[in-house]
This record gives sequence, structure tokens and C-alpha cells, in this order.
Amino acid sequence: MEPKLPIQTESKVRFYVFQDERFVDLNLYQFGWEHCRPMHQFGPAVRNHFLFHYILSGTGKLETSGQTFFLKPGQGFLLCPGQISTYYADREDPWTYTWVEFDGMRARECMTLAGLSETQPVYSPKPGSNRVQEFMAALLDNHEKSPIRQIGLGMILLDEIVQSSRTKIESGNKRLRDFYIKEAMGFIDQNYQRDVSVEEIAAASGLNRSYFGKLFKETMGFSPQQYLIQYRMTKAAELLKGSRIPVGEVARSVGYENQLHFSRAFKNTYGISPSQYRAKHFVQSGG
Repeated sequence: MEPKLPIQTESKVRFYVFQDERFVDLNLYQFGWEHCRPMHQFGPAVRNHFLFHYILSGTGKLETSGQTFFLKPGQGFLLCPGQISTYYADREDPWTYTWVEFDGMRARECMTLAGLSETQPVYSPKPGSNRVQEFMAALLDNHEKSPIRQIGLGMILLDEIVQSSRTKIESGNKRLRDFYIKEAMGFIDQNYQRDVSVEEIAAASGLNRSYFGKLFKETMGFSPQQYLIQYRMTKAAELLKGSRIPVGEVARSVGYENQLHFSRAFKNTYGISPSQYRAKHFVQSGG
């Protein structure tokens, strides 16, 4: 499937903002398409979430982590949260690309499996079938569809990036590791409402704290404590958006007895206080 987008000689851009933040494993923020002018530059800039570009035509250059990468059609590049980057369209043959901004509990794991990181940001497909362009186009073409469909297409896109990446990490037999991580995530899902510790999570997985922390970070890209905080903040955001429950009760519902500590953690995650978040995002339920 080709994107239903013309290739122009002037700068053209089309993008959509995803409006639903209820998803934990993967959340989309925006996605789009752009045909850039010669030498069009973006950055230096820092991203809050993962941002993946896929090049449809033309060429350009990415500068990040003290490295320079020259990119061509069929390749892509990943920018990670907190990473400083600058990228430029070529003077003679400026690129046209699609992009998707995303995050979530599985985002880092997927990109790690694809062999992509701050120091290795370039996606190159294996020889043979590569359907990344097709799934990027599908995401654009379904921008008016339900959030569930868009998240589903996002999941398919990430899987295609992983499966088709030339730098894909061949995991071999990782069934035991996956078992431990699933046990931990299941325990967090069932116990995030109380003051649970990393030691308890490790014990529920059948591992000592030190080895569990190392295994979890290698697999997920962040520590168990960071995952637990992010999980709690996601659940808190759902309550703030969908109910009038007092902030103190929201805090207790996600494992914080101290409302001040909760508010500080929430602001560190979303950049605004719980009350400000509710005022901005509250969704009135239908009667």
C-alpha cells in the first residue's frame, strides 16, 4: 500500500494528534507526513517521547549523540526521550518522510528488540519484505477511526519495525526471562494500589532484588521502581480524567498515602499538577 500523498517540490506537511491517553503498553501522541524544503532543519531539540521517522524519498542527515548519519529512502531513524538531535533535508534531494511519536510500557522494549537506541538510531530493513511504509500509511489513513483501531495499527507498526530491522536482536531462548517479567508485571497490576516495594515484586517473581532489578532493566529499559511509578501515574491520570474523585483519594487509590508525594510524582511525569491535569483533560461521562 502506498501512502495516498503527493510528492511536491514545495514544503507540505500533514499531521494528526492522538487524543486518548488511557493506554498503558503503547500510547500514540502524533503522527504525520512531510515533504521538506531543501536544507530544512529541525533542532537542536529534545523529545519527551519516542519519535520514529521513515524516509519515503529523498535524502537527509541526522546529528545526535556526537554522531552523523546520512539517510536514504527505505531507512528510518529513532529519537529517544531526552535525546538531543538535529536533522536536515538534503540540498539537492530533500527528503519526504512519515513519522509517529509514541511511548508506553512496551515502547522501549520494542525499540531495544529492533536494535535501536540513542547510540544506534538508524533503522535499515532486512533484504526482502518491508511493510513499514504500508503500516505508516495505514495509520495516517485511519486518523479519524477509533482510538482502539489506531493503537492496534501502532502495535502492528512497532512489530513490523522489530521484525524487519536489520539490527534486530535475535533473542534465542528467553522464555524463562519473559516468565519472570510477566510475573512482576502481573504482581504490579494487582498490587499498585498499596505501598508495594521492589523487594516484594522481586519475591513474587522468585528472584532476589539485585538480580531482578538488573533483569528487569535489561528487558524493559527502565528500573522496576520507574515502571511502578509510571504505571501508578497512568492509572491516576485515568481517574483524574474520568471521575470527580478528590485528588487525595486518587493518590491513595494508586498507592500513595501522602498526597504531596503523589502530586510531586505526578508533576514529574506529566509536567503539571493533578488538579491542572484534571482541569485540562476531564471527560464528562454520558448519561
